[in-house]
Amino acid sequence: MSRDNLFSLPRDRVGQFKFDDDVARVFPDMISRSVPGYASILSVIEQLSQRFVRADTNVYDLGCSLGAGTLLIRQQAPPSAIIHAVDNSKAMIDRLREILDKQSSAGPGCCVQLHLDDICEIPMSNASMIVLNFTLQFVAADKRDALLTKCFNALNPGGCIVISEKVCFDDASQQDLLTQLHLDFKRACGYSELEIAQKRTSLENTLIPESIGTHCDRLTNIGFNTVAPWFQCFNFASILAVK
Repeated sequence: MSRDNLFSLPRDRVGQFKFDDDVARVFPDMISRSVPGYASILSVIEQLSQRFVRADTNVYDLGCSLGAGTLLIRQQAPPSAIIHAVDNSKAMIDRLREILDKQSSAGPGCCVQLHLDDICEIPMSNASMIVLNFTLQFVAADKRDALLTKCFNALNPGGCIVISEKVCFDDASQQDLLTQLHLDFKRACGYSELEIAQKRTSLENTLIPESIGTHCDRLTNIGFNTVAPWFQCFNFASILAVK
């Protein structure tokens, strides 16, 4: 795993964050040192796939990046299921293809189809599980309802969606406390004040968080029978919704 040092040197201008080759190269290290509880979320996604993924159905990993969720679901999914790993970053899809090629030579698994595409545009159907693991926060706010409605319509009855996100809070003191705790986490993981500040600038107007309540209300209004926030660590949360 390459260490994330992308923001370690001072920059005259910090540009908008992009999932390019540089980010793809260090992404596993970046996300594990930036998102508290990330490994736990992945572990539960694998557990949920045992319960929800059905034979002869589709699974969609939307914003799959390097396929951390896809690879775990693949270990549990029935052989006749198809996992669709979707991302609009060519760098991520190319690296995931290399990972899958190595895995395929090591043993069998259900089919994984890679899609270099916009998750808001890709057709979906006959789904038993859909995962948006820290993806929705990068989708324009005015497109989120339509995307999740499309997910709902694609799911079979009893199917589930997992949404993990950075979240915000209406109470200013709560927002400040959990933000500071997250910064402490990043410092403890070895990020410098310069790295933290430059990455925050890079993500402004790119990563737009919403509250847990906003996420849950949206999923309920769309029609999900059960909406269950199951994980929170500081200002990161994950929600399970079942059709």
